[in-house]
Amino acid sequence: MEITDIKIPTMAEMTAAGEKPEILFWVGCAGSYDERAQRITRAFAKILIHVGIKFAVLGTEESCTGDPAKRAGNEFLFQMQAMVNIQVLDGYDIKKIVTACPHCFNTIKNEYPGLGGNYEVIHHTQLIQDLINEGRLNAEGGHFKGKKITFHDPCYLGRGNGVYEAPRKALEILDADLVELKRCKSNGLCCGAGGAQMFKEPEKGKKDVNIERMEDVLESNANVLAVSCPFCMTMMNDGIKHFNKEQEIEVLDIAEITAKENNL
Repeated sequence: MEITDIKIPTMAEMTAAGEKPEILFWVGCAGSYDERAQRITRAFAKILIHVGIKFAVLGTEESCTGDPAKRAGNEFLFQMQAMVNIQVLDGYDIKKIVTACPHCFNTIKNEYPGLGGNYEVIHHTQLIQDLINEGRLNAEGGHFKGKKITFHDPCYLGRGNGVYEAPRKALEILDADLVELKRCKSNGLCCGAGGAQMFKEPEKGKKDVNIERMEDVLESNANVLAVSCPFCMTMMNDGIKHFNKEQEIEVLDIAEITAKENNL
């Protein structure tokens, strides 16, 4: 059954009603404001609603985690942003956080404890893996039957935090051919957006990183490129446009693939 009407409560609304969520969905800047990433947010929200997980978002109380500022070298700005977020999270007594952005995931999980913010933080692919293992999500849609799918490992999820199997679990249950890129898992190649590179022009060189990475994808002959990071989504889409392959390769987040397979 397709979920079309999405109403997600904010922490303020839930608290006012005397309720508490099982999990806080940290949407992130890209998931909130980027038009393409908003579709990932909607897909993941549909999954949470479908399986009956009680969740909330911070809404306008959510601010940038500070990852771009920190990676660009502005530690002062990062700490200011982080402290505001920690104050909000602690004010609502948040214990568990899920996010679809590896940058938010890495920052809240690994950087916030040093500033007093201690939470259980999971990436949306880890939650999807758990739901598949529990039998609460399946692959009955058959939307990817006969397709060749490959997965691009985000740096902050894979090499940064050792999460490799979770995103692949959602692809392995599909009626599709999963092929690995020649540079994958611990030997994966960055999409070119990390380290705050997303927000600046690249230095002069022979080739942009996302073009180099897209060549790996083209070599795999995949019809679908699966990603699990909004930054990777942007860079890989730009790479596909560079090679004029928009009609041949579709870039989808793991949450979008999972939602589609469950007819959400």
